[in-house]
Amino acid sequence: MRHFGHLSPARRHALFHREPAEFGPGSPVGTLGAALGATLYSPATRPRLAADVGKQAAAGVVSMVLCLEDSISDADVPGAEDNLVRQFDELHGNGAGDGEPPLLFIRVRAPEQITRLTARLGDSGRLLTGFVLPKFTAATGPAFLDAVTGAEVVSGRRLLVMPVLESPELLHLETRGAGLTAVARVLEKHRDRIPAVRLGVTDFCSAYALRRSPDMTAYDVQLVASVIADVVNVLGRADGSGHVVTGPVWEYFRSQTRLFKPQLRNSPFSGRAEDLRTRLIKHDMDALLREIVLDHANGLLGKTCIHPSHVAPVHALSVVSHEEFSDAADILRSGPAGGGVLRSAYTNKMNEVKPHLAWARRTMLRAEVFGVARDGVDFVDLLTAGLA
Repeated sequence: MRHFGHLSPARRHALFHREPAEFGPGSPVGTLGAALGATLYSPATRPRLAADVGKQAAAGVVSMVLCLEDSISDADVPGAEDNLVRQFDELHGNGAGDGEPPLLFIRVRAPEQITRLTARLGDSGRLLTGFVLPKFTAATGPAFLDAVTGAEVVSGRRLLVMPVLESPELLHLETRGAGLTAVARVLEKHRDRIPAVRLGVTDFCSAYALRRSPDMTAYDVQLVASVIADVVNVLGRADGSGHVVTGPVWEYFRSQTRLFKPQLRNSPFSGRAEDLRTRLIKHDMDALLREIVLDHANGLLGKTCIHPSHVAPVHALSVVSHEEFSDAADILRSGPAGGGVLRSAYTNKMNEVKPHLAWARRTMLRAEVFGVARDGVDFVDLLTAGLA
């Protein structure tokens, strides 16, 4: 699979200086973490789940989570497990339509579900990339990780995990630091099977009876912004000890009553995509776009999504611009021992080799999986193509 693989070769050639590379469930976890993009969540109770997976894959989705946890009621869990087994069998039989399915993860409630579902899936389990582990802490996490290790041995396949940080003890000020440090120690032992750590911002808000409006990003809620910063501080370091940390979910997908002005400038859309700007604002996607940009600025990559309309914006903003690529390439050419300061080839900024080296390496990893836009191709072009 590859990002923007649903576009024609000619369209990709017109958009990309370097096209996104192919990857798959067997790729290194570092590559997969960078490549997750918009991870689309779907309740495991959906009766046409296999068809949904095929449809979303054809529309450019590369990672999905089939949820047995908060998205369904307690009473529906047994039926949802049965449905998952049926839907995986259907996917296994039809090959998810015309192409390969996305990276598929199951979000479980309890460790024993991992063992039970892996056994029940049988041959269709080859389509399973791994599990999402909810409300992960140093106390609850090891049981989930041990269950995955056992399931991996029984199935004979690599199974990945994505822990979700959403428990109050990781939010409360008096326990946050020690809790995150303890989580980091647990995750270090399983680094080779963790493509990303996910943030459960909705649960964090719940602990204080908060809910952000469609006019606001997660970073406008200071309590949430502070915990995101601390998670990245402990778990997102660029010294080899960190992990990919993904962005929080955006909850809105239909028009709401607005209080503040739109957050999208006219100029990028003027004369070529004014209708697109109007649609984005009408459906409150302008705040989503701002939140994605702030995710990147704060060290997050990828995003939890609950609606297909959120996927194309996440992917369009994840493509490396030609300017970013040029700067990163210049920095890396100078080498870690070179040092010094370079004028950007775009003659608009300073590139200081040693301080910007980690950024350049991370940018090149993103360029590998999301591609590099041609000079003159921007977010509007990429979003327009993705939505088409």
